[in-house]
Amino acid sequence: SKGMVAIKNKEVSPEDIDRVIEAARAVAVPTDRKVLHVLPREYKVDSQEGIFDPIGMSGIRLEANVHIVTGGVTAIQNAIKCTEKANIRVEGLVLNQLAAAMAVLSEDEKNLGVALADMGGGTCDLIYYQRGSVACVSFVPVGGQHFTHDVAVGLRTPQASAEEIKKKHGCAMASLVSTEESIEVEGVGGRKPRKVLRKDLAEVLEPRAEETLQLIHSDLQSSGLLNLLGSGVVLTGGASHLDGLVEMGEFIF
Repeated sequence: SKGMVAIKNKEVSPEDIDRVIEAARAVAVPTDRKVLHVLPREYKVDSQEGIFDPIGMSGIRLEANVHIVTGGVTAIQNAIKCTEKANIRVEGLVLNQLAAAMAVLSEDEKNLGVALADMGGGTCDLIYYQRGSVACVSFVPVGGQHFTHDVAVGLRTPQASAEEIKKKHGCAMASLVSTEESIEVEGVGGRKPRKVLRKDLAEVLEPRAEETLQLIHSDLQSSGLLNLLGSGVVLTGGASHLDGLVEMGEFIF
């Protein structure tokens, strides 16, 4: 969204910034959605574009280009309710991708342009920065739980055991694993544990890892920002700890 206000005393003050963001925020949001963040992308003073900190600049008209993030009201209420039932008081709400970016990205990376993929249990959450500002947020509906499910089915072992094996012995590329190494896999329904080659585990995980990174790559392409990411792609989150994922990422991206 874009907002525009007249600069009060011919010099941009913090009050003018607040007013222009408020003006940009005035967009029609469906009743079942709530505005979570209004993130300024860039400012324009008169006809000068591409300004990131206009305070103190002289001019007559101030414009702001902002990225608005909304969330489903019921989803937000349910998240708050679950948290409060665990006896934790909710102080505020923040978009998951934004929190991950604040935790792991440096200012240099944001300024050069970067894509962050937070690989969680159910989804990979994506956020793109260009010239220090949020350009786009997205997600891919695949996560660590899908890897675990593949291991459980592929090696015929319970989910809890599959999660443990994945964390301890998993590798995203079978070519990086020794053909001699074997692991013990728990049986289903009280059956005896059995020995399986670690390479077999890697061969179960490799297609899912490749699919996940390909989906992230497709999202990068559809965002139109692929050639503007000077800092490349940053992987974070629980599922990103899988051995060999970085090597595969370098190959796919």
